[in-house]
Amino acid sequence: MVLETGIFDNDAWSSEMMARDVADPACYYLVAFPPDNPTRIQAYAGLLAPQGATEGDIQTIGVAEDARGRGLGRVLMLRLIAEALERGARQVFLEVRADNPSAQGLYRSLGFEELGVRRGYYQPDDVDALVMRLNIPEPRAALATTPDASEA
Repeated sequence: MVLETGIFDNDAWSSEMMARDVADPACYYLVAFPPDNPTRIQAYAGLLAPQGATEGDIQTIGVAEDARGRGLGRVLMLRLIAEALERGARQVFLEVRADNPSAQGLYRSLGFEELGVRRGYYQPDDVDALVMRLNIPEPRAALATTPDASEA
């Protein structure tokens, strides 16, 4: 919660909301910390994706300011997407603040596309949310092939 309230000044989740989400079996949460200091959480991320549902929702993601710019958010997002796929989801949705271009850039680079805008979604700042969706490709298996001797 220290990280949550430090990152999201006015629209941080309450302790009760966070505890309820973390305890929900339909949710999946990750935390990241330095290997030598497991009590210093540098990032966290959460997914809501009930087993067998075709859709998932990125609930939250936060990276401490001093840990940004090193790919930690990308790693967390990739793991949440993989978990959504393992649970059966084929689409993942999220909302992102319209005034957060760095997060939007990350999500777009992962294949999320903008679907629409929720006006005044983030309160009390009255900031719009962009609704984004990722269509997760169906996993495919293929046999490895070796080149013909004539091609070598």
